[in-house]
Amino acid sequence: MRVIDLVPEHREAYFCCLEEWSEDMKDAGDHKACWYDKYKDRGLRVQLALDDAGRVGGMIQYLPIEESFVAGRDLYFILCIWVHGHKQGRGNLQGRGMGEALLAAAEEDARTRGAKGMAAWGLSLPFWMKAAWFRRHGYRRADRHGISSLVWKPFAEGATAPRWVRQRKPVASVPGRVSVTAFRNGWCPAQNITFERAKRAAQECGDKVVFQEIDTTDRQTFEEWGIPDGVFIDGKSANWGPPLSHAKLRKLIGRRLKRL
Repeated sequence: MRVIDLVPEHREAYFCCLEEWSEDMKDAGDHKACWYDKYKDRGLRVQLALDDAGRVGGMIQYLPIEESFVAGRDLYFILCIWVHGHKQGRGNLQGRGMGEALLAAAEEDARTRGAKGMAAWGLSLPFWMKAAWFRRHGYRRADRHGISSLVWKPFAEGATAPRWVRQRKPVASVPGRVSVTAFRNGWCPAQNITFERAKRAAQECGDKVVFQEIDTTDRQTFEEWGIPDGVFIDGKSANWGPPLSHAKLRKLIGRRLKRL
């Protein structure tokens, strides 16, 4: 096993989080590729873990925290770390030390770039991006919001703990219409899938539905709202957890239409 920087031949696999086999990924659009093109010049770093056969089995992406959806300074922030764990496609490659190798490589890279520490986010529930996994590797909690913990590992004295950026203003509804407001950053295909499905569902529901897209790759826009990604229907969040199906989003919009 070895860890390498992202190279052009592996970009397409990276853009779909190593899940080229997934039918859901067909709904993600090209948002991650566009996001990558913007952020590669803003300090984004991507490393991949290859198995003995040269297959890409895991990935980690991180960037200066000042460019992320978390408040902090002089740290790098891990957007996600993922080792392919499905039977489909390249198969389950978890349990071979790829995650630990990717994390160690990213920490060393951040140190060489002058970072005073590394931050990450994790969930309190026992599935993807577990906060407990980071704690086992020397991270400690800095902040918490619902089931999401913000964790960090300082490298130097004087490092300042990060904190979550929380929603800063309400998402307005539109009188006499159903409003679908979609915040899109692009870094996460799962969020991009929900965005594209919500956009399609809103367009299919006729003139009584107003769709608004808010691009949060612009830092000023993100700071205004404090929301990096998300779909809101009449001002209420519609997507916590895995991507919602197109049928589910149509149903949610339809319920609001009946109340007009």
